[in-house]
Amino acid sequence: MDLMELLKGQLNDQLVGQLSQHIGAEPQQTASAAEGVFATILGGLANNATSEGGVNALMAALDRDHDGSILDDLMEMVGGMANGTANSNATNGLGILGHVLGDRQETAAAQIGQSNGLSAGQAMKLMTILAPIVMNVLGKAKSQGGLDVGSLVGMLMGSAQNAQQGGFGDLIGSVLGSALSGNQQQTNGAGGMLGNVLGSLFGKK
Repeated sequence: MDLMELLKGQLNDQLVGQLSQHIGAEPQQTASAAEGVFATILGGLANNATSEGGVNALMAALDRDHDGSILDDLMEMVGGMANGTANSNATNGLGILGHVLGDRQETAAAQIGQSNGLSAGQAMKLMTILAPIVMNVLGKAKSQGGLDVGSLVGMLMGSAQNAQQGGFGDLIGSVLGSALSGNQQQTNGAGGMLGNVLGSLFGKK
């Protein structure tokens, strides 16, 4: 299951139009930038999941706040976030970005904006709205697929690696620096990272 494909599948023309109106951009720019946002957040999640603490925090967040229910009406969710009426943990885009990207948010916004003819401010608006979609797609995949921690992390690592190899490698690398790429080099790719993570999680048991 490739999370990047699942995420891109959420972007129908109507939703892209609504997002474009919110950030003040052309639909083609918005759709392209959205894919960059998805790839960057997946890269950040995969990077965080290389530590036991990161995996535990992700699993707790998915179980607590991101069951995938907001995906049933994304137009309503986006509208609520745009006008400030959506204030649940499930739609706290800034909070999600803070946990996933930390102090790399501004770098990500600048890079995504530059690549798609948007300002950093426009890109940040888009990131804030799309972050909950990423978490809820991941949460829905976890719940509907009955995924345990190993399966979930494996899917996440594989999807991030596919995004890197699918044209977003420079973007992910510029945002995360050596963090994700360094981990991959040291552990021979997503499979090695997964082995290290699961070893730290279950090796003590």
